[in-house]
Amino acid sequence: MTLRQALGGAAWLDALLGRFTMYRLVLYSLAVLFVVGLGYSLLGVVQPGNAGALGMLAHAAVVTAACGLTSALFAALFRVKAHTESTLITAGLLYFILPPNLTLPALGGAAIAGAIAVASKYLLAVRGRHIFNPAAVGALVIGFTGLSFGAWWPGNPWMLPFVVVLAFLILFRTRRLPMGLVYVVVGLGAAALNYLSFGGDPVAGLQYAVLQSALWFFVGFMITEPLTLPPRRWQQLVYAAIAAILYFVSFNFPPFHNSPELALLVANLLAFLVGQRRGIRLEFAERRQLAPSSWEFDFRPLRPVRFAPGQFMELSLPHGKTDSRGWRRVFSIASAPGDVLRFGIRLPEKSSSFKRALLDLEPGAEVSATSVGGDFLLPADPAHPLLLVAGGIGITPFIGHLEQAAAEGGGRDIAVVYAISSPDDLAYSEQLEKAGCRVAVASAAKPSNLPNGWTWIGPDRLSGESLLAVVPDAAKRHVFLSGPPSMVASLKKTLRKAGARRIHTDVFVGY
Repeated sequence: MTLRQALGGAAWLDALLGRFTMYRLVLYSLAVLFVVGLGYSLLGVVQPGNAGALGMLAHAAVVTAACGLTSALFAALFRVKAHTESTLITAGLLYFILPPNLTLPALGGAAIAGAIAVASKYLLAVRGRHIFNPAAVGALVIGFTGLSFGAWWPGNPWMLPFVVVLAFLILFRTRRLPMGLVYVVVGLGAAALNYLSFGGDPVAGLQYAVLQSALWFFVGFMITEPLTLPPRRWQQLVYAAIAAILYFVSFNFPPFHNSPELALLVANLLAFLVGQRRGIRLEFAERRQLAPSSWEFDFRPLRPVRFAPGQFMELSLPHGKTDSRGWRRVFSIASAPGDVLRFGIRLPEKSSSFKRALLDLEPGAEVSATSVGGDFLLPADPAHPLLLVAGGIGITPFIGHLEQAAAEGGGRDIAVVYAISSPDDLAYSEQLEKAGCRVAVASAAKPSNLPNGWTWIGPDRLSGESLLAVVPDAAKRHVFLSGPPSMVASLKKTLRKAGARRIHTDVFVGY
């Protein structure tokens, strides 16, 4: 079994991690490492900065207080709501980057680094979007003062198993395992070649990179920071390679030298240049109910927003009594580029606080968005036949695809297979009918309003076999799968066995 196959079938892990927002997962992971590090210190196994457990607690308290107070101050100055989780993550990252020490200069340096890190979110920003990883900024600047320096102390054999496992979970949850793999492979290669270039043993370079460097902590907790990533997958792979080379290849141009924090900041700048370089503000226009448990929300961008059909946007909606899902959520864009941005969203009876706040929006209310990205894009050549398979509200990215295809003309050969739990959940039927593509529906009962020419697959759950029965030439098509992880994993496996080689997935978890 290949790694791709093993991970593709890990729907249970996707469902488990999907219970948490990315911010919560990173925060909880940092908390686990904090407890492990403190325990090792009490046992005398790991003593970062020779500070002991008391020094580690003081270091944590100081950097957290500095980040929290600075966040509250700048939030008040800029008249925005402070993002508590983001602030705590920044504090946690600095706790592990800077060495704990009970001396007054070191504690003062940690406090200054925390203040600089949080301030950079507001001051080193363009139209509301920060450019650089805040923790890396704080660590780099405080290094110039001599008060502290980037030690990245989780890079040791005792912490290694915990850091590697948690890094894997974060990369898996955020769909960035390929990016992480590129960073590790390029980093190890660069470390070995770097040692060799100075007449050293390349094996020693590999041992250092694996056991003593910031490699694993960096790949799990630093390059995954969402607001500073480039939008496309290939760009993220290049981004990871650049960060790895800049870290593991020695150079010294005072006051700069190779370090994890400098490597990340240079990569951040390059990512900013190719991404959405301005803050995104949306004005809520209207909502409409698509089905008993799904709604569509229309927003008007206050400035033009660049995106391609099939991409996603992360919305930010601060609200009271925020639950564990947080107040930032990623949604597929259900429209082609134009004057209106649409999002189709499932709203079950027990919805998250974010979705309840979204449902309570009044026309004219402004909502911010932090990023646009994704690679769930149709092939540019309209001659390629397509198979679009959606489960439930996973139909949303396909609506943008179909709108764009209709606007371009050319008569693409598109087959749509749409799985829903009940006939009442048939959303976007008008748009699908207007697109003129072949549509097959799988539902518990046959929908009474099924448009002419559409096929009802039957009452059974959509399977690979039933999919191939209704679209026998599926293996020859570019296949796009969007829906729950269990459905996507099952259909992908069957289609690969049937000979399909061009399969693209867009999995959603944990609404």
